[in-house]
Amino acid sequence: MVRVSVMYPRGGKFDFDYYSKKHMSLVHKLLDSFGLIKSEVNRGVGDSPFIAIGHLVFDSMENMQKGLQAHDPELAADLVNFSDIKPQFQISEILE
Repeated sequence: MVRVSVMYPRGGKFDFDYYSKKHMSLVHKLLDSFGLIKSEVNRGVGDSPFIAIGHLVFDSMENMQKGLQAHDPELAADLVNFSDIKPQFQISEILE
């Protein structure tokens, strides 16, 4: 399995309600057919470097790449609806 972590550094606006309810719903609508198994939204606490992190777990690297290639423009266009922060990305292989 593969995890995509989308990390939003502190220092801008972030609408957790929109992100959790509307953006993640869009993510599942577009990517479930590409092997998206689950998603998770985390809010940074204390002095953590990120205000928010979204995690997407896919069944394979191949399906994740196909899904993001097909729908990245639409997902990226929705960013303005919940944040003005440029996200950072981490793709990880889940070992356990």
